Amino acid sequence: MSTDVNLLSKGLIRLGVLVLFFIASPVIITMGFKALNKFTEAPKIYLAYALILVGLGCLIFTMIFAFKTFGILRNAIFTSK
Repeated sequence: MSTDVNLLSKGLIRLGVLVLFFIASPVIITMGFKALNKFTEAPKIYLAYALILVGLGCLIFTMIFAFKTFGILRNAIFTSK
């Protein structure tokens, strides 16, 4: 049982990007809900709904990206060559 260093470095880079997505997704959703409370006029309220949808899409992508990243890290650490 040995560690694949190249795959581990790829996984750690993806883990750093994942941390940024973990921070950005809730911030975007929060901005959308705050904009929804502030804006009442028709053109601006669409921006609030768009922010909420983008945030939810980013959240779903973050979960998928997390599963793939942890799969890469698992394969890098528990490789049997």
